[in-house]
Amino acid sequence: MATLNMEFGSPILLRVFKVEAELEVWKEDRKGRFVLLKTYPICKWSGDLGPKITEGDRQTPEGFYDITPAQMNPNSEYYLSFNLGFPNAFDRAHERTGTHLMVHGDCSSQGCYAMTDAQILEIFALGRESFSGGQRSFQVQAFPFRMTPANMARHRGNPHMPFWRMLKDGNDHFEVTHRPPKVDVCNKRYVFNAFAPGDDAIQLKFDPYGECPAYEVPPEIAQAVRKKQRRDDQEFEQLVSQGVETAPIKSGRDGGMHPTWVSKLRPREIIDEHGNLKLVVSKTDFSR
Repeated sequence: MATLNMEFGSPILLRVFKVEAELEVWKEDRKGRFVLLKTYPICKWSGDLGPKITEGDRQTPEGFYDITPAQMNPNSEYYLSFNLGFPNAFDRAHERTGTHLMVHGDCSSQGCYAMTDAQILEIFALGRESFSGGQRSFQVQAFPFRMTPANMARHRGNPHMPFWRMLKDGNDHFEVTHRPPKVDVCNKRYVFNAFAPGDDAIQLKFDPYGECPAYEVPPEIAQAVRKKQRRDDQEFEQLVSQGVETAPIKSGRDGGMHPTWVSKLRPREIIDEHGNLKLVVSKTDFSR
């Protein structure tokens, strides 16, 4: 933090990427911009790419979530945890259901982003200190993958692509500003950095189910986002024209794990109830 010119209690922001199985912690420096502090390899996430839809589908959520002090659980069954706040306003507008969706320790997931105990200890402490420093909530941005033109091209046939393009819009707002975007929901969609025309002091009312109010994005942000998106769209079209291979819509796997932790799984042989020899894997001590 000292090297990156950060106050110990300055605000944080988290970004999660399923395919890469990485969780990033960004923290505000003394110039007011968020800088990448540390990247953690995710120990386990469950389900497949795509948003969580219903209770019990094992899907880890995708979207934009705010974490308040009340969502932090120092007495978790999984060492330490914080609740993502699923379903948020967008999820509820689409009638999505689910409870107790967390980021926690113990490297075991049934719809959560599971870290090791040592990792969640650091992440939890960073959140706690940001609250002590005055941050009222910190944002978690959860994505299916890093929102690059190459990844968008590989997954262009996925039915979730319209949803992912909306998430990419929020991703782009963050990447051009290095500030958490203001997130609202109206007309059953996310909108980012939306302010009242001509007066950002006026508080607009956003109805997740109703029409969006008249709003505008600050010109300097809107211009930077458009520039980035034009560049990304050109690269996307070039990759598609080159016939870049598309990813399967269903992976056939339950979630993922960062290669760091896959390499620590140890195989063992067991005899099943029918007398057949099977090779299974069990996790080592992921607490270190």
